[in-house]
Amino acid sequence: MSTSASPRLGGMVPDVSAITEVSPTSRITPNGHPKPELRAELRHIPNVRNAISVASIYVQNIAIVWAALTLHNPFTYVIAFVLMGRAHAQILAMMHESVHRLLFSNRKLNDFAGRWLLGYLSFVNSDAYRYVHMAHHREEFGPNEPDIPLYANYPITSDSFWRKMRRDALGITGFKMIRDQFLHPFRKDGFGKRTQAKILVTQLVLLVSISLVSHPLVYIAFWFIPQLTVWRVMNRLRSIAEHGGLRADDDRRVTTHSVRQHPIASFLFVPFNLGWHIAHHTDAGIPFRSLPKYHAELRKSGYVNDVYEYPSYRAIWRALRAA
Repeated sequence: MSTSASPRLGGMVPDVSAITEVSPTSRITPNGHPKPELRAELRHIPNVRNAISVASIYVQNIAIVWAALTLHNPFTYVIAFVLMGRAHAQILAMMHESVHRLLFSNRKLNDFAGRWLLGYLSFVNSDAYRYVHMAHHREEFGPNEPDIPLYANYPITSDSFWRKMRRDALGITGFKMIRDQFLHPFRKDGFGKRTQAKILVTQLVLLVSISLVSHPLVYIAFWFIPQLTVWRVMNRLRSIAEHGGLRADDDRRVTTHSVRQHPIASFLFVPFNLGWHIAHHTDAGIPFRSLPKYHAELRKSGYVNDVYEYPSYRAIWRALRAA
């Protein structure tokens, strides 16, 4: 491969003035890690609350589709369509928690929920995802980083940015990825045949269940197509806001962006504290409910400051397309 074809990394690395030294505190180390007392406080897994959160995903999204079908109005159909893209974001945020084995303290229950109640429901092999995601956490932008094509070459031009958005919104990206996913088991070098079969069984059960109470088109319109379109847009916007244009480094502030969290963004595409990403990468063993508290400690110590942190998602997306 020629040098010109290699991915360009580091175009969005913060200015040196943003990477300040950490002020000594009784709770945070110089590299941003929580000290033992704080770590013990932050790493508690609230099993009952997490079970309620998983159940709430099912309840609220069933209610969204039921309300759209009951009101039978084009406007409510559009709202439901967008919100069902958010449903996949919710499911995969909680699956991500299970991948880190932070959803339930019982490992068997944690992995069962991550597979059958979450990952398979949104077409994801949670075990395969765990394998590549742990490589991502071991060394962001390292030789085993799975998502460099997603993060590389930023900042990009506005034209390039909106081309990516259109491909996602029209389902071109989603169709290609799901096609490749389900063709793998039929190839000689295919992997995960049994898991792919489990995903198909899960989708079949969902399709039959919906068909029994409504119509098969409801599955297509409010589950399958939102996954290929709305969720793909949300996933790209979230992902590039996490690591777009950065590069490998021992300092997590050079590998991971920080974006101030606002209620609308948290509701739409970074649910369950998924947006507190610098805290998550500084210590990946902290459950999602503790990330805002940990982020506050990082701010107090000076590890995160106003120069380093983007004030909103709109601000970072604007910077990402400023080439």
